[in-house]
Amino acid sequence: MQTFNAAQRMAESIMARTPKLYEGKGYEGKWSYDYGVVLKGFELLWKQTGDRRYLDYIRDNMDHFIQEDGSIRGYRPEEYNIDHINNGKLLFTLYRETGEEKYKQAAGLLRSQLASHPRTSEGAFWHKEIYPYQIWLDGLYMGSPFYLEYLLTFEDGAGLDDVTKQFKLCELHTKDEATGLLYHAWDEKKAQPWCDPATGLSPNFWGRSLGWFVMALADSLELLPGSHPDYPELKRILSDTLRALRSYQDPGSGVWYQVVNEGGRKGNYLEASASSMITYAIAKGLRLGVLAPQEWQDCLDRAYRGLLEEFVLETKEGWLNLNKNCQVAGLGGADRRDGTYAYYISEPIITNDQKGLGAFLQACGEYEARVPAAAAKGEQP
Repeated sequence: MQTFNAAQRMAESIMARTPKLYEGKGYEGKWSYDYGVVLKGFELLWKQTGDRRYLDYIRDNMDHFIQEDGSIRGYRPEEYNIDHINNGKLLFTLYRETGEEKYKQAAGLLRSQLASHPRTSEGAFWHKEIYPYQIWLDGLYMGSPFYLEYLLTFEDGAGLDDVTKQFKLCELHTKDEATGLLYHAWDEKKAQPWCDPATGLSPNFWGRSLGWFVMALADSLELLPGSHPDYPELKRILSDTLRALRSYQDPGSGVWYQVVNEGGRKGNYLEASASSMITYAIAKGLRLGVLAPQEWQDCLDRAYRGLLEEFVLETKEGWLNLNKNCQVAGLGGADRRDGTYAYYISEPIITNDQKGLGAFLQACGEYEARVPAAAAKGEQP
């Protein structure tokens, strides 16, 4: 594979294979958060290249759901599912670029869910109404960057403390002091079968949940005014979490395992989506100036090379495949998902999962943009 164009080559592969993200096995037209992960990758490439096809791809996929009156096909606010907020991140760009009111109205509809979304006693959003009193790391990515951008765009930046509070509460309740890693979830009531009855914590460090969390922090730090009192705290949380993850970066491949801290354990495997998400957060943290190049560039270079070498294969058509993606993982519910090590390694491992593809697009887009920029300055990338 030619170096430093993996993001655009993967974007071309996605457009050729999947012109409609919402079709195909497992999607069947559902309003699924996966699309937003992929489309944020296309948004980054569009901003970097100006290639209108990337914006058109975003619009074509979102317009299947966004109706002329601002309603959203398949979306029910009363489900109070934080995952359903994620796709709304694309509405800001679509509204700015087209001026069409339906995008603003749809964003307002998603915002209205957050206005009444159930919370823990301290004010953290539940992951879903069907998962009461629970903070999942995943939810910080799904809800917080959208919430922050909505407040800045349409509410004059009022109430930003409510966004930053989500991160502070999440770290407070899920962080393991021994490793610095964050557990996948916490149950305030300490009642779920998967949680420790003394702490309320789930039992393992799932790679993608940590990936969601650091992506959410990087995206929020890009939006949050540097003058906000909590900016230094979110910066610290990102740095601390990434340092903890760096301790578990696989020395041979440069990427991360499905269960982050169990690299040598039977059944564990190097996982593409988590590795892409962590790589993205490091690259973006460097671009934003919240991480120092002298501390992070080597880690990032090894991670980027690892993504390409460990997970990417080229097909006979010249498309890129992304292998070794955990299809899905969660806690509780009808499937009685118990959060054990055996559970996390038992979920299906698939190729070209949309969550992985979207994270890979964003990781490579951030990294590859650093290369020409650094070369122009006569620096290392």
